[in-house]
Amino acid sequence: MNAPTPVSSTPFLRTALLWFAAVIGVLLVAGAVGGLLVAGVEGLISALVGVLISAVFLGITAGSILIANRWFGDPLYVPIFFGIVLGGWILKLVVFVLVMLALRGAAWIVPGVFFVALVVSVIASLVVDVVVLMRRRLPHVSDTTLPTDPEEGERTDDAHPSGSV
Repeated sequence: MNAPTPVSSTPFLRTALLWFAAVIGVLLVAGAVGGLLVAGVEGLISALVGVLISAVFLGITAGSILIANRWFGDPLYVPIFFGIVLGGWILKLVVFVLVMLALRGAAWIVPGVFFVALVVSVIASLVVDVVVLMRRRLPHVSDTTLPTDPEEGERTDDAHPSGSV
Protein backbone atom coordinates (compact mmCIF):
# COMPACT_ATOMS: atom_id res chain seq x y z
CA MET A 1 0.00 0.00 0.00
CA ASN A 2 1.35 3.42 -0.94
CA ALA A 3 1.84 5.98 1.79
CA PRO A 4 -0.69 8.79 1.45
CA THR A 5 0.58 12.06 0.08
CA PRO A 6 0.82 14.74 2.75
CA VAL A 7 -1.97 17.27 2.96
CA SER A 8 -0.95 20.54 1.28
CA SER A 9 -2.05 22.61 4.29
CA THR A 10 0.35 20.91 6.71
CA PRO A 11 3.54 22.81 5.74
CA PHE A 12 1.60 26.08 5.71
CA LEU A 13 0.18 25.48 9.20
CA ARG A 14 3.55 24.45 10.62
CA THR A 15 5.21 27.56 9.18
CA ALA A 16 2.39 29.79 10.40
CA LEU A 17 2.65 28.34 13.91
CA LEU A 18 6.42 28.91 13.99
CA TRP A 19 6.09 32.49 12.77
CA PHE A 20 3.21 33.14 15.17
CA ALA A 21 5.31 31.81 18.08
CA ALA A 22 7.99 34.36 17.21
CA VAL A 23 5.39 37.15 16.90
CA ILE A 24 3.87 36.14 20.25
CA GLY A 25 7.30 36.47 21.85
CA VAL A 26 7.61 40.01 20.48
CA LEU A 27 4.04 40.85 21.54
CA LEU A 28 4.64 39.55 25.06
CA VAL A 29 7.65 41.84 25.47
CA ALA A 30 5.94 44.84 23.82
CA GLY A 31 2.71 44.24 25.75
CA ALA A 32 4.57 43.91 29.05
CA VAL A 33 6.47 47.17 28.49
CA GLY A 34 3.41 49.02 27.16
CA GLY A 35 1.13 47.70 29.90
CA LEU A 36 3.67 48.61 32.57
CA LEU A 37 4.02 52.14 31.21
CA VAL A 38 0.25 52.68 30.84
CA ALA A 39 -1.12 51.08 34.01
CA GLY A 40 1.71 49.77 36.15
CA VAL A 41 1.97 46.14 37.22
CA GLU A 42 -1.75 45.51 36.61
CA GLY A 43 -1.30 46.74 33.03
CA LEU A 44 1.69 44.45 32.56
CA ILE A 45 -0.29 41.44 33.78
CA SER A 46 -3.32 42.43 31.69
CA ALA A 47 -1.25 42.67 28.52
CA LEU A 48 0.48 39.35 29.16
CA VAL A 49 -2.84 37.59 29.84
CA GLY A 50 -4.42 39.11 26.71
CA VAL A 51 -1.54 37.99 24.46
CA LEU A 52 -1.38 34.51 26.03
CA ILE A 53 -5.13 33.94 25.68
CA SER A 54 -4.92 34.90 22.02
CA ALA A 55 -1.94 32.61 21.47
CA VAL A 56 -3.62 29.62 23.09
CA PHE A 57 -6.90 30.01 21.24
CA LEU A 58 -5.32 30.66 17.86
CA GLY A 59 -2.93 27.77 18.38
CA ILE A 60 -5.80 25.38 19.10
CA THR A 61 -7.22 25.85 15.61
CA ALA A 62 -3.97 25.27 13.73
CA GLY A 63 -3.02 22.46 16.11
CA SER A 64 -6.34 20.68 15.69
CA ILE A 65 -6.02 20.82 11.89
CA LEU A 66 -2.46 19.45 12.08
CA ILE A 67 -3.62 16.64 14.35
CA ALA A 68 -6.59 15.87 12.11
CA ASN A 69 -4.36 15.78 9.01
CA ARG A 70 -2.60 12.74 10.47
CA TRP A 71 -5.60 10.67 9.37
CA PHE A 72 -5.27 11.77 5.73
CA GLY A 73 -5.73 8.76 3.48
CA ASP A 74 -7.98 6.96 5.95
CA PRO A 75 -11.46 6.19 4.60
CA LEU A 76 -12.89 8.08 7.58
CA TYR A 77 -10.59 11.10 7.13
CA VAL A 78 -13.34 13.63 6.42
CA PRO A 79 -15.51 12.84 9.48
CA ILE A 80 -12.42 12.55 11.68
CA PHE A 81 -11.08 15.88 10.37
CA PHE A 82 -14.31 17.77 10.91
CA GLY A 83 -14.90 16.10 14.28
CA ILE A 84 -11.49 17.16 15.57
CA VAL A 85 -11.63 20.69 14.16
CA LEU A 86 -15.22 21.29 15.26
CA GLY A 87 -14.38 19.84 18.67
CA GLY A 88 -11.47 22.28 18.92
CA TRP A 89 -13.73 25.22 18.06
CA ILE A 90 -16.35 24.16 20.60
CA LEU A 91 -13.62 23.72 23.20
CA LYS A 92 -12.32 27.21 22.42
CA LEU A 93 -15.79 28.72 22.73
CA VAL A 94 -16.52 27.08 26.09
CA VAL A 95 -13.08 27.85 27.52
CA PHE A 96 -13.21 31.45 26.22
CA VAL A 97 -16.57 32.07 27.92
CA LEU A 98 -15.30 30.50 31.16
CA VAL A 99 -12.06 32.54 31.08
CA MET A 100 -13.93 35.78 30.41
CA LEU A 101 -16.35 35.04 33.27
CA ALA A 102 -13.42 34.27 35.56
CA LEU A 103 -11.59 37.46 34.57
CA ARG A 104 -14.73 39.63 34.69
CA GLY A 105 -14.22 41.66 37.87
CA ALA A 106 -10.63 40.67 38.59
CA ALA A 107 -8.96 43.61 40.31
CA TRP A 108 -5.63 42.92 38.58
CA ILE A 109 -7.04 43.23 35.04
CA VAL A 110 -7.04 46.61 33.31
CA PRO A 111 -9.81 46.13 30.72
CA GLY A 112 -8.42 48.58 28.13
CA VAL A 113 -4.90 47.11 28.19
CA PHE A 114 -6.29 43.55 28.12
CA PHE A 115 -8.55 44.35 25.15
CA VAL A 116 -5.82 46.08 23.14
CA ALA A 117 -3.38 43.22 23.77
CA LEU A 118 -5.98 40.65 22.71
CA VAL A 119 -6.98 42.51 19.54
CA VAL A 120 -3.39 43.28 18.51
CA SER A 121 -2.51 39.60 18.98
CA VAL A 122 -5.43 38.46 16.81
CA ILE A 123 -4.54 40.98 14.09
CA ALA A 124 -0.90 39.87 14.25
CA SER A 125 -2.03 36.28 13.79
CA LEU A 126 -4.04 37.24 10.72
CA VAL A 127 -1.06 39.13 9.29
CA VAL A 128 1.19 36.10 9.87
CA ASP A 129 -1.35 33.85 8.12
CA VAL A 130 -1.56 36.19 5.13
CA VAL A 131 2.21 36.59 4.83
CA VAL A 132 2.85 32.85 5.11
CA LEU A 133 0.08 32.07 2.63
CA MET A 134 1.32 34.64 0.13
CA ARG A 135 4.87 33.24 0.31
CA ARG A 136 3.70 29.63 -0.01
CA ARG A 137 4.26 27.98 -3.35
CA LEU A 138 2.34 24.82 -4.16
CA PRO A 139 3.73 22.60 -6.89
CA HIS A 140 0.23 21.46 -7.79
CA VAL A 141 -3.38 22.37 -7.22
CA SER A 142 -4.69 21.08 -3.90
CA ASP A 143 -4.08 17.41 -3.15
CA THR A 144 -5.02 16.22 -6.64
CA THR A 145 -2.90 13.78 -8.61
CA LEU A 146 -2.98 13.74 -12.39
CA PRO A 147 -2.74 10.59 -14.50
CA THR A 148 0.75 9.88 -15.77
CA ASP A 149 -0.39 8.67 -19.20
CA PRO A 150 -2.09 11.36 -21.30
CA GLU A 151 -3.87 8.61 -23.24
CA GLU A 152 -5.71 7.47 -20.09
CA GLY A 153 -9.12 8.82 -19.29
CA GLU A 154 -12.36 9.20 -21.13
CA ARG A 155 -12.50 10.24 -24.74
CA THR A 156 -15.49 12.01 -26.10
CA ASP A 157 -14.66 11.73 -29.81
CA ASP A 158 -12.68 8.71 -31.09
CA ALA A 159 -12.81 9.93 -34.71
CA HIS A 160 -10.83 13.06 -33.95
CA PRO A 161 -8.17 12.30 -31.32
CA SER A 162 -6.86 15.86 -31.44
CA GLY A 163 -10.25 17.12 -30.36
CA SER A 164 -10.78 19.23 -33.50
CA VAL A 165 -13.77 18.75 -35.75
